[in-house]
Amino acid sequence: MQRMIRLLFMAALSLAGILSASATIVQAGGRDGVVVLKSRYSVDETVTKIKGSVAEKGIMLFDDIDQARLGNAAGNKVRPSRLILFGNPALGTTFITANPVAGLDWPVRVLVYEAKDGTVRVAYTDFNWIARRHGITSREKEFKMASEVIKAVTDPVHQ
Repeated sequence: MQRMIRLLFMAALSLAGILSASATIVQAGGRDGVVVLKSRYSVDETVTKIKGSVAEKGIMLFDDIDQARLGNAAGNKVRPSRLILFGNPALGTTFITANPVAGLDWPVRVLVYEAKDGTVRVAYTDFNWIARRHGITSREKEFKMASEVIKAVTDPVHQ
């Protein structure tokens, strides 16, 4: 019962954070932890701005995967879609030391894609959800910092 109350409290906190942000934030699903923002730029411009923000903050850029190029080359019709991987090893590995399976969510991933309606979206996994997913309760300060970083990285493109 106490665990259930704690989970409800954490969900309420997450929802409050989402609702207090701009109305263009879309929670893709209550249990999947995906946050989706609308960008005011094209896919390429959004990626350029996010990568610039990452570099400006001294964060390590690990990769920029052009999923559309790969998919189209394989014979699938894929709208523009790029996966940007970045992070701060000193911060990210603190989650892995708490639970090695957290390595599934590190480094940070931001997906920039063109939706069916032609709008450009930026998606990432909510860090509070990642903490719950991996049962990490000993890194509150670090998860808060990671949440602040993802907001700072995506704010320049958010509509």
